[in-house]
Amino acid sequence: MAVDPFALIAALADESRLRVFAHVLLHGGTTTSVAEAAGLREKDTLKRLTLLENAGLLARDGPGWRATTDVLREAAAGAAAERHVIDHGATDPGTASVLRVFLPEGRLEQIPSARSKRLVVLDHIARVFEPGVRYSERDLNTLLTAFHPDYAALRRYLVDEGFLAREAGYYWRSGGTVDV
Repeated sequence: MAVDPFALIAALADESRLRVFAHVLLHGGTTTSVAEAAGLREKDTLKRLTLLENAGLLARDGPGWRATTDVLREAAAGAAAERHVIDHGATDPGTASVLRVFLPEGRLEQIPSARSKRLVVLDHIARVFEPGVRYSERDLNTLLTAFHPDYAALRRYLVDEGFLAREAGYYWRSGGTVDV
């Protein structure tokens, strides 16, 4: 049975239920001890404990109560957005691994700080540019924005590492892997 993360949030949205849950999570205890710790009447505490039990957050443990935190992990896993990882066509396992980490969905999530990994990413990005074609800075920025919002940093890295050359506001491919 799938856990509804919104139902769990709703169960914990009330301050008094959250206090009850927190006490049981940290200390366990009987209805009486939870009521005293939460500052509630025993009757009101039992209502809150039962609601949290129905949500799957608590379970009866003999005369007392215990938290069932597995339901929280299950809800978090179910609520996580599914990612569609792109195959970048790299045959080298090391290259493929770096590209999967930094460009999992085709866009660069962050520019690698390690130079070796940054070179792999820059080589991949440089393949967008046709050898022998000159690009205006505006066109270059447009293409780089498709990979990462900080196109200026990417442009600077590509030039500094020799993947692109520049002169008089135009850029061209001057290095990197070329598909034949």
